[in-house]
Amino acid sequence: MNKITPFHLAVQVRCLDEAREFYGQKLGFSEGRSSDQWIDFDMFGHQFVTHLNPALGKQGQVANIANPVDGHSVPVPHFGVVMTFDDWRVFSQRLKEVIDSFIIEPHIRFEGKVGEQGTLFFTDPSGNALEFKGFSDIDKELFNH
Repeated sequence: MNKITPFHLAVQVRCLDEAREFYGQKLGFSEGRSSDQWIDFDMFGHQFVTHLNPALGKQGQVANIANPVDGHSVPVPHFGVVMTFDDWRVFSQRLKEVIDSFIIEPHIRFEGKVGEQGTLFFTDPSGNALEFKGFSDIDKELFNH
């Protein structure tokens, strides 16, 4: 596998204070640089940026659709981080304490098959869908080599 380098992802949010509370306090991502228009967060070593979109309004949410995967409706677009299965278990337990409603509760997908993974889905207050997943052997399972 090639050396993994940090990604940079920017998403729109309806309120920076709300994003700071959700990503910083609830999810525990440390804050980097910020302005009155955006905030950088450290998402497991990746640069995740929330950009203010006043057009969303105070209660607005970003648009998404859902596609069927393994008997669930998976929101698209979505983003997140792939981690070891052990790290996923710890993180998913912590999320159960701070996330009010999951789109897809933490569970094992494709159990006993190629690509078996722990996965979960939820949205931030602006409607951005997140997935965090864990593999026993990331190098083997991530791209099903």
